[in-house]
Amino acid sequence: MEMARENAAEVDLIFQPNPARIERILPQMEGHRLFQLRFVNENAAELFSHGPGQFVEVSVPGVGEAPLSISSPPTRPGIIEICVRKAGLVTSALFRLQKGDLIALRGPFGTGFPVRLLQGQDLLLVAGGLGLAPLRSLLWTVLDNRAEYGNLFLMYGSRSPDDVLFKYELLSLMNRTDMRYLLSVDTDEEGIWRQYVGVVTGLFDKVELDPETTYCALCGPPIMYRFVLNEILKKNIPLDRIFVSLERMMKCGVGKCGHCAMGEFYCCTDGPVFNYAEIRHVKEAL
Repeated sequence: MEMARENAAEVDLIFQPNPARIERILPQMEGHRLFQLRFVNENAAELFSHGPGQFVEVSVPGVGEAPLSISSPPTRPGIIEICVRKAGLVTSALFRLQKGDLIALRGPFGTGFPVRLLQGQDLLLVAGGLGLAPLRSLLWTVLDNRAEYGNLFLMYGSRSPDDVLFKYELLSLMNRTDMRYLLSVDTDEEGIWRQYVGVVTGLFDKVELDPETTYCALCGPPIMYRFVLNEILKKNIPLDRIFVSLERMMKCGVGKCGHCAMGEFYCCTDGPVFNYAEIRHVKEAL
């Protein structure tokens, strides 16, 4: 009976909006904010468990609901972090809220990165722009359990120095000796950038990857995938060792509305994390 009640509570957590309080709002680059959220109901907070790459449906009362990636790692429970770009009705409404205000969450939804499969392996994480938001969850999962993984490489590309997401957090990673962090910007009009200037694919000349031990995780704007995948394949990484996070027009989160259909797949239920070997033939995916 106790297990039945627990299972019912988990179902409610996924399908019923649960109130969550905004604990902090951290400004990022222009038009982007990191929201730190905590469930009002302690039972909901205890039951909530996600994997890197999953997302939640975020509701603003009187406005609507939108799917947003979870940026915080499962290794740090209690606080749920979402990085929001001001782009539509729901995200604009979130930007009008303040610390202490209530919203609602459903989830987690979707398929995340296969953390257990990645253990003991070398990892290459490649992000572009806001694509760092879902990869941040995977990054900190690995760093919080650093001994369980092999070599770690992070490549992140932004348009300019002003467009670097989680800028100060990323700068702190440069002092770590247990990972390799490579950062690029497309342009540097003021001449102040001390890292690589150029598109993110230019960073691949700076790393050596072992095809037999390396898994890759990618997330970024659609135009990025083709070029980054080409560089990864030049390194002889097998197709089934590449995972991509896609967020194509997701809406309902449960595969009913059809907004995120890609061939025979639904991004919200079959993804948003996909093995590249399984979707390379799907024209709508990449």
